[in-house]
Amino acid sequence: MSKYDLIILGSGPGGYVAAIRASQLGLKTAIIEKESLGGICLNWGCIPTKALIKSAEVFDYLKHAEDYGLKIKEYDKDFNAVVNRSRNVANTMSKGVNFLMKKNKIDVIIGHGTLLPGKKVLVQSENEEKEVSAEHIIIATGARARELTNLKPDGKKIIEYRKAMTLEKQPKKMVIVGSGAIGVEFAYFYNAMGTEVTIVEYQPRIVPVEDEDISKQMEKIFVKSGIKVLTSSEVKEVQENGKTLKVIIEKDGKSSDIDADVVLSAVGIKANIENIGLEELGVNVKNDKIVVDSFYNTNVPGYYAIGDVTGGQSLAHVASAEGIICVEKIAGLDVDKLDYENIPGCTYSQPEIASVGLTELQAKEKGYELKVGKFPFTASGKAQASGTPDGFIKVIFDAKYGEWLGCHMIGSGVTDMIAEAVLGRKLETTGHEVLKSVHPHPTMSEAVMEAVADAYDEVIHL
Repeated sequence: MSKYDLIILGSGPGGYVAAIRASQLGLKTAIIEKESLGGICLNWGCIPTKALIKSAEVFDYLKHAEDYGLKIKEYDKDFNAVVNRSRNVANTMSKGVNFLMKKNKIDVIIGHGTLLPGKKVLVQSENEEKEVSAEHIIIATGARARELTNLKPDGKKIIEYRKAMTLEKQPKKMVIVGSGAIGVEFAYFYNAMGTEVTIVEYQPRIVPVEDEDISKQMEKIFVKSGIKVLTSSEVKEVQENGKTLKVIIEKDGKSSDIDADVVLSAVGIKANIENIGLEELGVNVKNDKIVVDSFYNTNVPGYYAIGDVTGGQSLAHVASAEGIICVEKIAGLDVDKLDYENIPGCTYSQPEIASVGLTELQAKEKGYELKVGKFPFTASGKAQASGTPDGFIKVIFDAKYGEWLGCHMIGSGVTDMIAEAVLGRKLETTGHEVLKSVHPHPTMSEAVMEAVADAYDEVIHL
């Protein structure tokens, strides 16, 4: 039996990052993966979807070339080539993770891992099964698409995000159920590529976890681009209607129907905690999540859990941060707990959405007296020159002490700008300090400074 200091079950952005950090700290490490290195994020989530979106964005530019003084007589899309590019990007990144495993002398064991008592894991593959053991075992098995009882994916007419990335033929009409990050990203992609898209959202507004102003702006932009948005609505049934589908939707107690070629279920995720030995091991699970402490210990000594199987935000960068903290604690380093109130969230549609901290409503509910500032990209020279004037930056400060409570962005490239707010909040930066930090001109990022200036009644360009 092979023995290690650390075994990690799952090679997503939590698992493989934890493995590399463990190796750096001198721990003999193995990682167990039943599919492809990099997990869902790299192979079927974060990375390939961004490749699809980039293709859609370029196609969008071609459609509006005359807005930039350019004339293109002929252009077209090759849907299969777009999909193939996305898969190639994912495959390249997966090979990169494989290289990192070799570079850091991490053993990669391919197969399905089942946790056993006594700090062991049974690994079963097509050809063999074997047991491995370690002083410490981290569970990082991630999550998969959640299924609704009345909306079970069949891989053809009702699909989830994996199939949405690899459809053989572009649908003429698509209904997307759910308007979180997955739903709106695919809505942008398929709409930009020419599919007639309808979003059905159960909540009163799309991207419901975002600040209300962000939701309103997103819906306005989506509707303008031709996407039909149905909020406070629920898909009750999907019926076969010859070669197409009839989607029965209920809103305010009234039913209506929409024709579609494909229905994409984007209603969230479910943790992969079945059939990995948790019950036999006695690991505590609550609300479909593994219960852990601040340093990711389960109730069973020597077994840990990170990423989507735990109760934190289901984001790749959260899983990576948790993995590093968990491993550093195992190695005996002095480690700070992760601040879950300062985690940025990003949505990569066009426009992009990025946010961190409290929404305006949340801040009011907590009793803060607020200074709120907003700067529209229509007033940004860089945004106008780039042809991307839609959106704004909104900042929220505590009026009494100047604490940066929240920052909410919608617009082109904002996912690359939110880190300023994350770092500022980490360093307990005040609004005055942000305002007096010179931002480069012309950039999209100076809109952060302008939004802060608006909050403090010092705005220049409004």
